Amino acid sequence: MALKLIQRIPFRIRCYPAGSVRPLSTSSQVLCVTCLCTSAGRCIRIWGCRKLLQDSVTRSLTTIFREPAFITSSSVGIHRDSVPRFCLTQLHRPTAIEEQSFLHRLETCSSSRQVFRLLCSVEIMSDTMAAAALHRVADLEQEGGALTNPTVLEEATIRALCFQLEQDSGRLTNAGLVSALLACTRLYLDPWSTLMVRLMSESQARLDRGEMTIGELCTLGQAMLAIEGPGSVMLEQLMEQIQRQELSNWSLADLVAVYRLLQGGVGVDRKYRDLLNAMHSHAVTVTPCMDPAAVSGVLGALVTLNQMQAMPLVINLCKQAVRHVPHFTDEELTHVLGALMHFGHSDHYFMGAMEKYVPTVAFTSHPETITKVMQFFGRRNILSPPVFDAIAESFVYRADDYSTSQVARQIMAFGKLGYLPPNAGQVFRKVETILHTRFSHFQPRTLLNLLHACILVERFPVNFVSKVFSSYFIQQLQEQSMGIDRAALAQLTQLYMTVKLECPFYEGPKLLPKYRVKSFLMSGRSLETPVDPHLYNSVKTGLVDLLGDRSYFGSKVLTPYCYTLDVEIKLDEEGYVLPASQTDDVYKRIALCIDGQKRFTSNLRQLLGKEAIKQRHLRLLGYEVVQIPYFEFEKLQSKTSMVEYLHQKIFPHTYRLSW
Repeated sequence: MALKLIQRIPFRIRCYPAGSVRPLSTSSQVLCVTCLCTSAGRCIRIWGCRKLLQDSVTRSLTTIFREPAFITSSSVGIHRDSVPRFCLTQLHRPTAIEEQSFLHRLETCSSSRQVFRLLCSVEIMSDTMAAAALHRVADLEQEGGALTNPTVLEEATIRALCFQLEQDSGRLTNAGLVSALLACTRLYLDPWSTLMVRLMSESQARLDRGEMTIGELCTLGQAMLAIEGPGSVMLEQLMEQIQRQELSNWSLADLVAVYRLLQGGVGVDRKYRDLLNAMHSHAVTVTPCMDPAAVSGVLGALVTLNQMQAMPLVINLCKQAVRHVPHFTDEELTHVLGALMHFGHSDHYFMGAMEKYVPTVAFTSHPETITKVMQFFGRRNILSPPVFDAIAESFVYRADDYSTSQVARQIMAFGKLGYLPPNAGQVFRKVETILHTRFSHFQPRTLLNLLHACILVERFPVNFVSKVFSSYFIQQLQEQSMGIDRAALAQLTQLYMTVKLECPFYEGPKLLPKYRVKSFLMSGRSLETPVDPHLYNSVKTGLVDLLGDRSYFGSKVLTPYCYTLDVEIKLDEEGYVLPASQTDDVYKRIALCIDGQKRFTSNLRQLLGKEAIKQRHLRLLGYEVVQIPYFEFEKLQSKTSMVEYLHQKIFPHTYRLSW
């Protein structure tokens, strides 16, 4: 019978790739779920079933049931004897309240054994409740693309439930059918098992009849993605049915479900572009109705599908996220922050909500969520002392439980924004302890990022820089990234400059000249921020009037120390300005740092870490550093006031002559 069933299936069933399919048993004795077993446990095989087992390279579901009875009823009921048994019925389904109560109790289960006890305690259970129980087992047992405890599938309760779903697949509701199929894929059941074959065959029949709602189609689509991948014929068929539905008739749940389906792989390679654009336009109108899960889900889908053209929707979702900040789960907030970083968007109200919320959960939220918060603030150049101080305090107590990547990413945010929290001493002592105890656990690039972030805030990891200057470490760095890039070499060079300039007692290995860059100014991850062109032109005009000629100052001068000066002015021993081209008799060099908005944090007038270290190093190298911040210079309305301002900044103790 099982063989005939497979021959009647109008589509091809593919096996999971090697290593991804977990049969229910690894026993050498394979028992088939379609076999009737006696109470003594002896399998009475049917001839067709035995032939199927001989012909197939995969193993059937190994479940044994005593005296399976065929009962035409509606819900799943449990027979009270030594082995749990379930039956399906179309009569006396649980009420909505009873079903919601069951689902709530299911969510509170913290182990599969608790799920099984709950199943055995329920008098009446619908097929959707049964499928939900399988999903909960998958939630509890899934880890890294496999089950942490595959023997959970040998439990009598789950075997009985799977057996009855198989026997009565034709009587399941659409929602129960597709949900059960998806749950089976999450439990990594063999696609060739009789249970999976019957569920897929029934799903195909109902799909052909066009009986399913959008939500049911999406659930079926997720299951087929897991079984056959994006090339599934059933996927194409159900996507055609989804596209025929009028968008204005979709519920919010339908909209989110389709986004998740497209995110899962159906919408890759710019497929269904017209459908996506129509969904974006519709989603903008219903954003105010979205709950936290919907906001997070849609934003996550937009990131996966790289929908950069959907910025109006992203902006609306960010506004909606403001009211949900205290209600997001850790996972949802992580997705929201990741999406806002991806699209480069944030607003004042969202930041305000985060400043209120994060300090209250810094000690309890998931480490990855806390890390993502720091990454978000760092990426957006937003310095929030309440958030950074709270996370710094929690770091001291929680860092031992963080991964090396999480430790590095949190410290990188402090370094980028050039901020030291009040407990900086404790924070960096903790960092040093972690480096001592887990040094070998750090990936080379992660370690380099961490050490570089430390020097940006004047914390010098002298005990560890000697190791990153070694040929062995640089070789590891090259192997990890398939060749070392200029950004990494620039970080190594700046580390080396730091220990030479600020740690004169350092006597460890040197960074070989072949690994040193000539300039820190580069495209991409530059260690310097290019000068703002508009601000530079305004300052240049004032300098010409102040000094009398354009030849008396140099622009964008690359120093022998890798830094690029916005403007350089040379003075002789008596304080007279020398032509920029003159190299002899130079007694003093003045470096003008024309600092535009991008060199400061976006909300506070604090220099970014990379700009602070540049000015610090220039002073140590003998330059007189004069800072021209945008917020001072842009206030000047007249040419005269600009010249006077520059004179007071550059020559504060010298009387100005008029040319």
